[in-house]
Amino acid sequence: MKSKTIIVLAALGAVPFIMVLGNSMLIPVLPQMQKNLGISQFQTSLVISLFSIPAGVVIPFAGLLSDRFGRKRVIVPSLIIYGIGGLVAGIAALFLTKCYWVIITGRVIQGIGAAGTAPVTMALVGDIFTTKERSKALGYLEAANGFGKVVSPVLGSLIAIVAWYATFFLFPLLTVPIAIAVWLLVKEPAAKSRRQSIGQYFSSVKAIFENKAGFLITAFLSGSLALFLLFGILFFLSDFLESSLKIFGVKKGLVLAIPVSVMSGTSFITGAFIKKKVPLMKKLVVIGLGVMALTLGALPFMKNPWLDVGVMSATGIGAGLILPCLNTLITSSSSIQERGMITSLYGAVRFFGVAAGPPVFGLLDNYGRYIMFWSSAGGALAIGILSLLKLPSREPSHQQSNGGQPADNANNK
Repeated sequence: MKSKTIIVLAALGAVPFIMVLGNSMLIPVLPQMQKNLGISQFQTSLVISLFSIPAGVVIPFAGLLSDRFGRKRVIVPSLIIYGIGGLVAGIAALFLTKCYWVIITGRVIQGIGAAGTAPVTMALVGDIFTTKERSKALGYLEAANGFGKVVSPVLGSLIAIVAWYATFFLFPLLTVPIAIAVWLLVKEPAAKSRRQSIGQYFSSVKAIFENKAGFLITAFLSGSLALFLLFGILFFLSDFLESSLKIFGVKKGLVLAIPVSVMSGTSFITGAFIKKKVPLMKKLVVIGLGVMALTLGALPFMKNPWLDVGVMSATGIGAGLILPCLNTLITSSSSIQERGMITSLYGAVRFFGVAAGPPVFGLLDNYGRYIMFWSSAGGALAIGILSLLKLPSREPSHQQSNGGQPADNANNK
């Protein structure tokens, strides 16, 4: 890649990276927060939930706005709102005696800001890169997202040495320079079609789903399930490391980073390899789901705890094969005027997949490892079969949107 392209990708990759920190960096701090504020376990959980829920709800609206007014005009203010929410929470914790509900308010603000970051950035990458470089750029974006998941627990633990609330102040310190970099360094392609009426816009979005319902629903389910399984495994692994291997603190964080590191590395390699080869993308999605089904199905038979850790980490390979392919297929499934909405809807279902994984795995764990892992493996196998049937297996033909421009399919350039 050219040096200018690398700079653009560095600025764009920083967006999903900072978004991931929103929850993951605070998880190690929550016990200390609960103790210092004298709050219940449920109240502590709201610090995470009331970031995640507003983000999931607002994401489609952020996609709509980005289609109507431009990607950067949504990403940059969203980053600033995200940072302001952290500042509100941090100042409240520093200066107020009864600060819990102000912290929650700050977290809601952060969630609203987060909605306009990573999914809209994915759409912007799709706008900028229209050749075989698109898959590589999207693979880089997925790798940056994964890297954020790797470093955030360790980063949160280290910052908490200063004070438990110090993590909140890191958000504005990072979001402001990232927002400036995106605004100044990233050139957004013009989209004349943004002048279409709101009625024409929704007609175009509706037409995409009518023409590609089977593909889009399958892709959404595949992406959501991949992250649901990965984060469910991470949740189980976190408890497993303490109960079976007596590993705690930063050491536990480093072991937990292994599956996500595997996913991040695989995503980067997959993105560089697939280019615009639609049949290959379909094969890799099916293979990735097969890998996840195989590893999950084998886990109940593992007798060595460290072998357990190794097999669980292999789920990251499956996720790393799946996600860059789906990112490319989905961002290429529509023209520039509707891409923000399509990728944002995809981002929302991914978000809910991440959020649902830990509680569902926690519930299934009550019924034993066989039920937990085999039901999960069965889900991966079922979606793998659906992907084999519904994902495109050849170059799609040009599709006309209501706006009169051809859809930018993954392999039609």
